[in-house]
Amino acid sequence: MLDLAPPTAAATAEPVLKIEDLAVHFPIGGFLSFGVQTVHAVDGVDMELRAGECLGLVGESGCGKSTLALAILGLQAPTRGRILLDGRDVSARGTDRRERARAAQMVFQDPYSSLNPRQSVRRTLEAPLKLHGITAKSEIDDRIAAVMRHVGLRPEQAARYPHEFSGGQRQRIGIARALILEPRIIVLDEPVSALDVSIRAQIINLLLELKETMGLSYIMISHDLGVVEHMSDRVAVMYLGRIVETGPWERIFTAPRHPYTRALIDAIPDPFGKGLGMRISGEIPNPLSPPPGCRFHPRCPEARDFCKVEPAPELEPVAGGHLVRCLRAGELARPAAGVSEAE
Repeated sequence: MLDLAPPTAAATAEPVLKIEDLAVHFPIGGFLSFGVQTVHAVDGVDMELRAGECLGLVGESGCGKSTLALAILGLQAPTRGRILLDGRDVSARGTDRRERARAAQMVFQDPYSSLNPRQSVRRTLEAPLKLHGITAKSEIDDRIAAVMRHVGLRPEQAARYPHEFSGGQRQRIGIARALILEPRIIVLDEPVSALDVSIRAQIINLLLELKETMGLSYIMISHDLGVVEHMSDRVAVMYLGRIVETGPWERIFTAPRHPYTRALIDAIPDPFGKGLGMRISGEIPNPLSPPPGCRFHPRCPEARDFCKVEPAPELEPVAGGHLVRCLRAGELARPAAGVSEAE
């Protein structure tokens, strides 16, 4: 049966996941005279996830969010750095990947393509159990029935195939598949972006309920900052392979220090028609050749000449739990557009 006990206060105080100087580089090329080039998909990420919290991971497409998630799950080998689960380095060579799978699972973006149409829901849910040595039919039956109930489906529906379910129900099945091994960490990759607007709130509320009742920790990748604001305890902003700002969601959304974070928040549609603040232009630079100095300077409206040559500092504290990587962080301490200092 699934363990619904939330974590103790002592467990909550310690990070369940800690990432240290993680990099994932992809060598490409090598033909004729062009030589081998390197894509810096993830380039020196430090990050923590505490027990029972949701960490929102945001940034434009191509910034490295999905590659970072795959490295956490053991589906992509890191070039350097460490991934610590409960203090144990699971990125070390020779680590059993099944151990990491029991600790961390993923809910995918598209509930239509992430389920095998030729397999019943029961076969989808029992496959990871058998892979991890759970073969007794009675235990498999109990676990499948329990997890189906937890996601709001009836146990007898496990006999059906994916095409017999709606999009929202399919995503519930995807959540059930992630929960079946009783992991502590769930990576949510745009969990509601492929769903109808009318269904999104139901899935968000389900995820929040499961987090509380089962003591789960989430890393939520999303382009929808409204969803991030609603679900996240903390937010990490990623740009061109690096975390540029992280902190409690209320600090990130009301007092961002990095110009990139400001631009993302100022781009949120405003139904009341308030003036937009900072805008950024152009595309994210080629990760084959990141810009010198601060990586954001070619697109940053706040950039100065020294930003083009001086490397951005390491993440530096600016307030309680609020860290930023910016040469001008002290000068740019002002709220985002439409947000007053009092807020």
